[in-house]
Amino acid sequence: MLKTYTYPQFDYRQSAEQKEGRVARHPVVIIGAGPIGLTAALECAARGLPAVVLDDNNTVSIGSRAVCYAKRPLEIWDRHGLGEGFVERGVSWKVGRVFHREEQVYQFDLLPEPHHKMPAMINLQQYHVEEAMVAACGRSPLVDLRWKHKLLSLAQAGDVATLTVETPDGVFQLQADWVIACDGANSDTRRMVDGQFTGQFFQDRFLIADVVMDASFPTERWFWFDPPFHRGAVRPDGQRMPTSVLLHKQADNVWRIDFQLGWDSDPEEEKRPEKVIPRIQAMLGPEAKFELEWVSVYQFACRRVDNFRYGRVIFAGDAAHQVSPFGARGANTGVQDIDNLIWKLKLVLDGAAPPALVDSYHEERAYAADDNLRNSTRSTDFITPKSAASLRMRDAVLELARSEAFARPLVNSGRLSTPTPYLSSSLNTADESEFAGRMKPGTNCADAPLQRDGQPVWLLDALAEASRGAGDFVLLVWGDGGVAAEAVNAGAVTARVLRVGPGGLQDATGVATERYDAQPGSVYLIRPDQHVAARWRSFDAAKVQAALRRCLAQ
Repeated sequence: MLKTYTYPQFDYRQSAEQKEGRVARHPVVIIGAGPIGLTAALECAARGLPAVVLDDNNTVSIGSRAVCYAKRPLEIWDRHGLGEGFVERGVSWKVGRVFHREEQVYQFDLLPEPHHKMPAMINLQQYHVEEAMVAACGRSPLVDLRWKHKLLSLAQAGDVATLTVETPDGVFQLQADWVIACDGANSDTRRMVDGQFTGQFFQDRFLIADVVMDASFPTERWFWFDPPFHRGAVRPDGQRMPTSVLLHKQADNVWRIDFQLGWDSDPEEEKRPEKVIPRIQAMLGPEAKFELEWVSVYQFACRRVDNFRYGRVIFAGDAAHQVSPFGARGANTGVQDIDNLIWKLKLVLDGAAPPALVDSYHEERAYAADDNLRNSTRSTDFITPKSAASLRMRDAVLELARSEAFARPLVNSGRLSTPTPYLSSSLNTADESEFAGRMKPGTNCADAPLQRDGQPVWLLDALAEASRGAGDFVLLVWGDGGVAAEAVNAGAVTARVLRVGPGGLQDATGVATERYDAQPGSVYLIRPDQHVAARWRSFDAAKVQAALRRCLAQ
């Protein structure tokens, strides 16, 4: 029981197939109703795919768990009508401060440029996110959310997976064309297919303390290296262990505080209130008034599955990759896994693309996972140096960062989550002409303010509308561009034309034109997940069709 939140209890219901004793086959079955599994269900529904979600529990996550959600996942959730509500409910922020002992040495801004619909980052407890997503699933006739359904075993034969599931009414079986495993770092599904989950475990442990209090701290991310209020233990060699502390605000006046613990700390002992409260009092002062909301201890790990696809079973979120929490790269990365996957499954299930298209999910998202693992490992090494030489190097960087600009980018208190562009993806069509800026093939589209008939509209919203939710590509055209048709077809796939200029969207501020380095006639082919697939300085129907076929792994 938390002081600021009451856990909902969702009803178990016996499915029709279980009542009737038949084995039903479903296009998609999702294992796990956490943020990633629920995102998968909503994304399936948005693209017209029925989805069954199995979860062995009947409530949302216990404790705040993931709390930092970045701009890109918010943009994805916004397509499902959730982004603005999350922003309103959560705490938006973009400024972070880094301290060494008692002095600030570095400050950063996650979103230094204006003109984005979504903020750089919000802090919102995971249970709030999940509860809103469960409600959204309940409003969709295409989502069948089944509580108290535990996966016992899984077998594959040809193009179907057979799942054996335990419920309060007994055991039954169902089948799936595709299974999406979103059941966390300790995934039972991964074990059932003998998936290899390898990487590095770190000795370092951190104490999470969610604290309810009225505090004067700004809504920023504050990180201390070796703070005076949390000194490390002295090792046998006489050297003091490095320590760190992280502070940021969540909804409902709940503040997250992370304390670095020693390698030999006892997790159960450290969670006891009589151990936690003195740490917080040392930080806030003996007169500070606060209440403990939730306490946990976690250990750093950086691992990923060797292949994101095992036959008809596909892994996403922590079931596919696990990173240390500094940098908010866990849930944020998992949401982007789903964004990459579902449009591909839709096209394959519709017969518009070969099953090989699903293999591009591993190609692109394993690449992103490796990028996150590298960043997470580097952050961990900087935050928790493992040798005297590493500690001296870290402290030298922190000292230099006080006055020298060149040293500040070297300060690493957790490189915060940003999308990894798929610059080398086999689905991309290479540029033929020179373009400036970041919108290279493989990159997620940058948002920008536009107008339609004098009314404001955001570019990403306009792209989602043009895509019609079902998985269409979009041909974003500046000016007439020589595109007379309203769509370009390649087999069973369509790219719908969205114009910026006369008769279409108006770029009164010029922001979209600048971000896409557009000229009259410029054309961008946008994938259903709002990533750039190709771009040209002028329209050529044959080239667009070839790029579409390339996006289908044909």
